[in-house]
Amino acid sequence: MTAADLPAVMAVAAEVHPDYPESEAVFAERCALHPAGCLVLESGEGVGGYVLSHPWRLGQVPALDSLLGALPDEADAYYIHDLALLPGARGGGAASAGVDQLAAHARVSGFARMALVAVGSSAGFWRRQGFREAHDEALARKLASYDSAARYMVRDLKDDWRTA
Repeated sequence: MTAADLPAVMAVAAEVHPDYPESEAVFAERCALHPAGCLVLESGEGVGGYVLSHPWRLGQVPALDSLLGALPDEADAYYIHDLALLPGARGGGAASAGVDQLAAHARVSGFARMALVAVGSSAGFWRRQGFREAHDEALARKLASYDSAARYMVRDLKDDWRTA
């Protein structure tokens, strides 16, 4: 993902995640902090989807529409902040392939776990990608700012056949 992609990425975000709006500054900062984790999916009509991801701390959830300032030196997990595909880009395996690519990147970067917040009805997709819900009362309070369906999920990469 480059700065030139941001208008198209913002259009995808507005269509796919209207209930979770984030400013362009959030996308630009994630790209600047960890470019290897910010990707676009090109389709016949241009950008068909994107992913924002970066090193983070397990059990911590960045607030929606907030700048990070910096990545933590003591990051111990690889965090998928957002993965969004337009309806026309779904169903062909692009999302699963993207998750596999991120998992491989996380492993090579030295992380044993990946984490994310599943919103809306996406928890089933993430379960199929090897993520499991992590329950914690402090996390539950943080997730309430997303919505009642939000789930914090973790995937263990150690001995994970998907990234071997």
